[in-house]
Amino acid sequence: MAIVLGLVQGFSEFLPISSSGHLLLVPWLFGWNDFDGPNGESVKKTFDVALHLGTFVAVLGYFRHDVVTYVREGTRLVFSRTRPTTVEGRLAWFFVLATVPAAAIGALFEDVIDEALGTPLIIAISLIVFGVLLAWADRIAGKRQVEEFTAPDALKVGVAQALALNPGTSRSGITITAARAIGFDRDAAARISFVMSLPVIAGAVVVKGIGLFTDDVDSSLYVPMLVGIITSGLSGWVAVWGTLRLIRTRSFMPFVIYRIAAGVLVLVLIVTGVRDGSG
Repeated sequence: MAIVLGLVQGFSEFLPISSSGHLLLVPWLFGWNDFDGPNGESVKKTFDVALHLGTFVAVLGYFRHDVVTYVREGTRLVFSRTRPTTVEGRLAWFFVLATVPAAAIGALFEDVIDEALGTPLIIAISLIVFGVLLAWADRIAGKRQVEEFTAPDALKVGVAQALALNPGTSRSGITITAARAIGFDRDAAARISFVMSLPVIAGAVVVKGIGLFTDDVDSSLYVPMLVGIITSGLSGWVAVWGTLRLIRTRSFMPFVIYRIAAGVLVLVLIVTGVRDGSG
């Protein structure tokens, strides 16, 4: 299971198809119940940290040169107390700004989101609806580049990112959709989305990781955790590389088709009674 979930997390975190939705759908589809029982929540939290750590390392490794530049130029504001004058310095803080809406909404409505969302039925509908929205935005002939990313752009994409708190929306999908809608070309939209994921994933690892210190983690989970980190990291790197390579000559339509097909499949399974749509 660790290998499968690691691959699912790695690929779906960066492909615009929803990692949270797939991590819920895969066990539901195959009838896995490893997260049930008295220690189920602790096991799930442990795996979440491992899988997110793997994808964080993947995107950090891929954009390592850009990240070093952003951090160096962005921190000049802290140490010199002057406004960043370079493009990279401004971008660094705009990327941080873009994470604020989702972080605020997540902190305020975490319990509501966990209880009301994440059912297979809602995930299926979200896959379809936001897939269609991505198809619409991708038809806009945007030509803006990453260097043209501004504070208003950061807030717009950041607000859109908050929608990804709903499993099935896709963090990368909705941020790419928003970036395309406000005029960025495909490569720029994907790069903005991927770099924006760094503070988001890092925050998730820190918050969930702190919780592990208060839980009694079974030592038998150490190996599965390591497997999850490695598989999610490798598949995440491939997903970033593959997406950027694909969109240089193609559109996001393959992902749209997949989202709609997956959503329809889940709905068929629910309607026919093969699986329970409530989770």
